[in-house]
Amino acid sequence: MNTSKLQLTAGARKLINQFQGGFPIVKRPFLQVAAMLGMKESALISLIQGLVEDGVLSRFGPMFNASRMGGEQILAALEVPENRFTDVSEFVNGLDQVAHNYQREHRLNMWCVIATERADQIGETVESIQTATGLHVYEFPKLQEFYIGLYLHIDGDGGVDTRRPPETNSYSEYETHELDRDLMLATQAGLPLQWEPYSVLAETLGVDASLVRARLRCMLSSGVIRRIGAVPNHYRLGLRANGMTVWDIKDEHAQIAGTAVGLLPFVSHCYLRPRHDGIWPYNLFAMVHGENREQVHHKTHLIQEALGDRRNDHEILFSSAVLKKTGLRLAA
Repeated sequence: MNTSKLQLTAGARKLINQFQGGFPIVKRPFLQVAAMLGMKESALISLIQGLVEDGVLSRFGPMFNASRMGGEQILAALEVPENRFTDVSEFVNGLDQVAHNYQREHRLNMWCVIATERADQIGETVESIQTATGLHVYEFPKLQEFYIGLYLHIDGDGGVDTRRPPETNSYSEYETHELDRDLMLATQAGLPLQWEPYSVLAETLGVDASLVRARLRCMLSSGVIRRIGAVPNHYRLGLRANGMTVWDIKDEHAQIAGTAVGLLPFVSHCYLRPRHDGIWPYNLFAMVHGENREQVHHKTHLIQEALGDRRNDHEILFSSAVLKKTGLRLAA
């Protein structure tokens, strides 16, 4: 695998470092951001288009939170025979409800995130996978979330690492609006990369642009939208070692342990999830990223130190292939 660092322009680094969130909801947002970055509006739009086309950004736009909109999201795993892996992955990846899918180095070798806009669709999706493949799907619903947020920082030499953003305020109450689902469908692959993206959306949906902006602000403040901005492809940028660290934590210490791990600045996701007797003894999940496996092992050692004697065994499940990575997708 090529481990050379990706060379980005100073403008691209500034864009990614400063606008993985916080993209303004105003009439000419690219004009406002371009002024902050010291470039022209047209140059900024062209820059973002190029980064998306090159795969440096997965997309540029909103990231949605299924649970805040009344839906559900779970982690699921399968034990797939090697000679069936391609066929099973093609079926799983073809489901709109599958937001991410990874091949990992473990007996349970396929791990996917199922995200649906209604809670009852989780069971339907799991059943469809089991029926089509004949394989058991191990469900790992979130029992408690301690932290989520993969933010990257790129230095002048092209080195990349995770950073912890400023803490966000608590979410406001979400009141649904008939326009919201159409807005999510229209933006789930990214914002229109045009001077007035919200006006373009409004014209497409046949509503006033001020209403589009108002609904996006509401969804953002209520947490239905996690953030709006650049969604970097961390593999393309150099974080090629993706380790899902899993820990067997004594039940009476799970809350304290999860809180401690969730506060570590290099942990991007930290959840308490159920065990599965006979195959899965772990209940605390913490995602760690690095440019190589040595970095992941070092960060895992720091997690060990934070947990102390609250832990029993642990493993690192490295990803060997990214099978799908789109985020939440609503069915049209």
